[in-house]
Amino acid sequence: MLDRGWNEVDIVLVTGDAYVDHPSFGVAVMGRWLEAHGFRTAILSQPGHDSPHAFREFGRPRLFFGVTAGNLDSIVANYTGNGKVRDQDDYSPDGNPYFGKERTRQNRRRPDRASIVYTSLCKGAFQGIPVVLGGLEGSLRRFVHYDYQQDKLRGSILTDSKADLLVYGMGERAILEIARRLSEGRPLQSIPGTCERLNEKELDAREIPQDAVHLPSWEEIKKDTGKFLQAERTVDRHARALFATPLLQHQQSMWVFQNPSPPPLTSLELDAVHELPFQKAPHPSMGDVPAWRMIQNSVTIVRGCVGNCSFCSIARHQGPVIVSRTRDSILRELKELSRKKDFRGTVSDLGGSTANLFGVSCSKNTTCGRRDCLYPRMCRHLRIDENAMLDLLQEAAALKGVKHVFVSSGLRMELLLRTPRLLARLLERHTPGAMKIAPEHTEPHVLRLMHKCGPGVLEEFLTLARRLAREKNMGSQFTPYVIASHPGCQSEDMKRLAEKFERLRLPLRQFQDFTPTPGTLSTAMYVTGLDRDTGKPIHIPRGDGERRNQRKIVQKRMAFPAFSRTLNT
Repeated sequence: MLDRGWNEVDIVLVTGDAYVDHPSFGVAVMGRWLEAHGFRTAILSQPGHDSPHAFREFGRPRLFFGVTAGNLDSIVANYTGNGKVRDQDDYSPDGNPYFGKERTRQNRRRPDRASIVYTSLCKGAFQGIPVVLGGLEGSLRRFVHYDYQQDKLRGSILTDSKADLLVYGMGERAILEIARRLSEGRPLQSIPGTCERLNEKELDAREIPQDAVHLPSWEEIKKDTGKFLQAERTVDRHARALFATPLLQHQQSMWVFQNPSPPPLTSLELDAVHELPFQKAPHPSMGDVPAWRMIQNSVTIVRGCVGNCSFCSIARHQGPVIVSRTRDSILRELKELSRKKDFRGTVSDLGGSTANLFGVSCSKNTTCGRRDCLYPRMCRHLRIDENAMLDLLQEAAALKGVKHVFVSSGLRMELLLRTPRLLARLLERHTPGAMKIAPEHTEPHVLRLMHKCGPGVLEEFLTLARRLAREKNMGSQFTPYVIASHPGCQSEDMKRLAEKFERLRLPLRQFQDFTPTPGTLSTAMYVTGLDRDTGKPIHIPRGDGERRNQRKIVQKRMAFPAFSRTLNT
């Protein structure tokens, strides 16, 4: 601050992560974005949370505190899906999730439900300074939600924390408008992309549109958990359609009032975000941060997702509209990467939410109310530009200093079936060992609950990919992701999955237990025991015993000899 001639900062951004100045880290994007628009911004990284003292490090901010738990929900960062305390935190220095030498739960760097703890400490540090919540935790916990560590439904994190405002989604437009309004002394009302905490009197004073949607209240959901699924379905439909109407949910004595979403960034605006002056490295005081090592030689090329899988929150947080960066911007970032002293010639990933969504668009994007483009089959309005990705890969590989360009992000098989030239190119030149695909399951009724296309897609994809590999006389290896214990899945379903993988000669390399994280329809099914589409009861693997059994079925097959050899046929 002294070097910059600052006697105060405008904004202090608080994060539960180690500070990495890279566009893959949300707090870095917000900090650089605000800085680029003239606001003096400081980052308070992994502060002590036993007193407000650490929150006074930069003095009293002129405008507001911005709070995020970090790139992950704090419960996901601290606990496995089965409730075990994690002994590794990839977003902390050296992967160590603890303060000091004593590795105890009391010495955690990141408190559970960090947004609530940090908000309280911000308010304790300086009275009268607005606190704005954001990040993944705030975004996905903005309404009544399920907390798997406590195994219970909780009210909105906005009302629990008593923050002044909550930003949901990616946040660039909203955070800038908040800073401008506070700088000009204007109220923080009706800002697109934000949720407000209102009492009855404040709500009565607002002009509520007649078409505003009232979600089932906290009190109604406590009496009838089936209404939780109803609320989540409404939030999901509202988010995908980008409806210009507010959502309201009553929370005990308060209301959560969600303003409509802002329009997604354009390609040029997304370029501008990624070309801010990031240092592309952890802050020197942070040492080695494993999450940064994973992405230090990667470049994000796309934002958003049209897949809308039940267990995934990407569409709800990043948005249901695909925004691809321009090729020129991506190539400029790659040139900058290639000039770094520690770059060894390998671009580890050109990707994003799903790499081969790059260049995808919709012929009726402004009028579509579904934005559910891949289920139950590919929408006829979805436009796929195979050449866009092919040209990008070719130009990236031709850059000086670049020896290899890999695509390590997940790939949608439905799209690859429509782009055989791209599939062949990826197999031949741009796959780091094995291609990542995500069938998730093989049984039709489980796939339907996952909102994934039927099992025929996997078989058709393997047939095409292996034929292309034979034609080019090369191997074809795949890393399929599988989810065990998803709502609706029983042990017999996992046995059939393993048998089908064996028949397809597909190695079972990676799997995960379903984790009921906030903000997904799969979690709503887990809580209510109801089918997302029909509302009828379904089987839910809840106990440790059944979840362990489903996991053992997969682990046993992973050790089967047929799955350990390299398959080039």
